[in-house]
Order: sequence, then C-alpha cells, then structure tokens
Amino acid sequence: MIAGSKLSCIGIVGDGCGGGREFVVADGVLYAKDPVTNEKIILLEGIVDALSLRKSACILYIECKEQSIKFDLSLLQRI
Repeated sequence: MIAGSKLSCIGIVGDGCGGGREFVVADGVLYAKDPVTNEKIILLEGIVDALSLRKSACILYIECKEQSIKFDLSLLQRI
C-alpha cells in the first residue's frame, strides 16, 4: 500500500496513539508499520471489503462495504 491511498494513513506525531506510524489495510488485515525499522505488526485480521481507513487520536476507522470498524490503538483491540 502507498501512503495517501484510501487504505493507508499516517499517524501524526502528537495527535494520540501511533504518531509517525503508517496504518495499512491489505488483504483483509490491518497493519501498523514503523517508518524507521519498516517492521510491520498485525493489529486486526478478518476485514472484508475495506473501502477506506482514517485515524483520529487513538481510533482507527475502517469503512467496509457492509460494516464500519473502530480499532482503539490504546487498547489494541476492536471496539
């Protein structure tokens, strides 16, 4: 995924959890990528038909064809 696509977003340093990391949905999986090490970690699996991804403070919002998903970065779980 390329930063700036609808299924990728960058956490802004100082706006909450995950500042500076790239968040990506690819092949039904939500990843967090560290920009320094390029290490990716899996945050959530089983995402079906994702359309967009955005971040506000510590919450990632994933819009899918049939559902909306909220993922809390401070809890590291779906809410």
